[in-house]
Amino acid sequence: MATRIPNQIIHLKRMINVTDDALKHDFIRSGQTVSYYFHAVLNAVLKLHQILVIEPDPVTDDCTTNRWKFFKGCLGTLDGTYINVLVRQIDKARYRTRKGEVAVNVLGVCDRNMKFTYILTGWEGSAADARVLRDAVTRNPGLKVPKGNYYICDNGYTNAEGFLTPYKSFRYHLDEWGDGRRASQNYKEFFSDPC
Repeated sequence: MATRIPNQIIHLKRMINVTDDALKHDFIRSGQTVSYYFHAVLNAVLKLHQILVIEPDPVTDDCTTNRWKFFKGCLGTLDGTYINVLVRQIDKARYRTRKGEVAVNVLGVCDRNMKFTYILTGWEGSAADARVLRDAVTRNPGLKVPKGNYYICDNGYTNAEGFLTPYKSFRYHLDEWGDGRRASQNYKEFFSDPC
């Protein structure tokens, strides 16, 4: 009996945290069928990864793009976001964000053309952005920052080798600039200007 693609994806999502026996029971399928569809969907996801996730190129000395010409060696930007999830009642506390939602914390890294270069998902919503980034750079394979290059991050991260954050106590979120888009008041705000 053929299994439709949406069901295959649901199977894959469940398989990541569930035993084969539980899946065979829940979906009334043999172990061979469960294994076949798991590998079929996993291979499709891996092919998508090769298409959607690229290697970053640093900003070069001859860059003339106004937005990037001051950021020689920059590989792009990174930030964390929350994606709401359904988890078992016993696990909800770990996945609860500071805003009370049940979610996973996802780290997304993009190059300057807004193409993904790295994605790390699965961290509980209660995990701080800096903790997720620390895991990304220490795992194998993980997020690698070549010597002399860096990523631009927000203040949820630490200013460290390979990671450049805005000046503390200065505006950098769009809503802090107001409707009139007030001009930068000094060089620190100019650096932190989101546009």
